[in-house]
Amino acid sequence: MTGFGRSQISLEGKKLTIEIKSLNSKQMDLSTRIPSLYREKDPELRRHITSRLTRGKVDFSIYAETDDADMSHDINVATVLSYMQQLGEIEPSVSAEKRLEMAMRLPDVFRGEREELTEEEWNTVMEGVNEAIKAIDTYRTSEGAILKSELTSYVENIRTLLSQVEPYEKGRVEAIKERLVKNLSELPVEVDKNRLEQEMIFYLEKLDVTEEKVRLGLHIDYFLKTMEEEVDCGKKLGFIAQEMGREINTLGSKSNQADMQKIVVRMKDELEKIKEQSLNVL
Repeated sequence: MTGFGRSQISLEGKKLTIEIKSLNSKQMDLSTRIPSLYREKDPELRRHITSRLTRGKVDFSIYAETDDADMSHDINVATVLSYMQQLGEIEPSVSAEKRLEMAMRLPDVFRGEREELTEEEWNTVMEGVNEAIKAIDTYRTSEGAILKSELTSYVENIRTLLSQVEPYEKGRVEAIKERLVKNLSELPVEVDKNRLEQEMIFYLEKLDVTEEKVRLGLHIDYFLKTMEEEVDCGKKLGFIAQEMGREINTLGSKSNQADMQKIVVRMKDELEKIKEQSLNVL
């Protein structure tokens, strides 16, 4: 399910912005981008985010903004002075200002102090992570309410279309019987009426769609019940939609009537919408 969460926290000498973005995916696909200071905590972060967000293509980022007063990189004064002296010996006519500018571009001018991650700082970072996760959960909950309404509408459309099959179903049987009898009457042979009746019943039973209609109705009820009662039901809804598709396909193959086939095509259109949207459900 798509979503976005963001939080900001302030630490000594820096400010962190934490962002979580998610897109639709059948599985959990998590990528992280975090400062090197927190790299050792990457496995812990992944476990925590995965346990909270279940699935989706998730991008997690921590952006650090350092305060102007940060002194984590000091100027190596002795090295700069040494560079300036040597440059002066090479070319005495170069001004001190120019030599300083040249020296600042040479290696080892800055010496970095490696930061150590404290437990206190990490706890503060995790508070920001949880705040961002809470924000994305709120976003997903809001989107989920809209998805539920849309899915319910699509499923009920299939139920309505299913109820429209019956009138055409009865007329279809009579039309098939009349066509078979007419074709047989044109043959220059005598037909055993009892045998014809038996074969007719057998043939029409193969075209009966009662079982498909009943099963499709049950799948529709189960789909709606699952949305109401279960959490993290996205994959299950996808499986139910597959079963609905099987019954609709069988209904189409047995219809043998233009108007019924048009209804089946409309059912398939609604089912495709259900399959597409069910990928957005956790």
